[in-house]
Amino acid sequence: MKLSVFVVTYNQEQYIRQCLDSIVMQQTNFDYEVIIGEDCSTDSTAAICDEYAEKYPFVHVYHHPKNVGLLKNWEFVMNRCQGEYIALLEGDDYWIDENKLQRQVDWLDAHPDYTLTFTRAEIQYENGAEVGQEKDLSYLEE
Repeated sequence: MKLSVFVVTYNQEQYIRQCLDSIVMQQTNFDYEVIIGEDCSTDSTAAICDEYAEKYPFVHVYHHPKNVGLLKNWEFVMNRCQGEYIALLEGDDYWIDENKLQRQVDWLDAHPDYTLTFTRAEIQYENGAEVGQEKDLSYLEE
């Protein structure tokens, strides 16, 4: 497996569809898996995750019988990722570029001395107000 997409989620029914849509829209020339740790949500997050697992065979959902908390859920999901690379995306986040994974994998394959890539992020409040982009880190680019 070339890449695993790591998703941890808890009570994120408002956001999880957009998160998962942004993953399954990815255009890649490699196979990838999606590993979701669903931490015993009390809303419809679990059912939404199950919908995606039923529709997409590369999406795997793990349901905890009781809430284990972020750190244990994180460790649980990480231990199930089989990919050479791991892409992290939390259940209330999403990607806007359908080529994100392809570009990052291509870059990592071409630069074997590197172990991490990241992108700029835009932070937005629930009411839609934007906080703005994170600081410009372009000086880290080649």
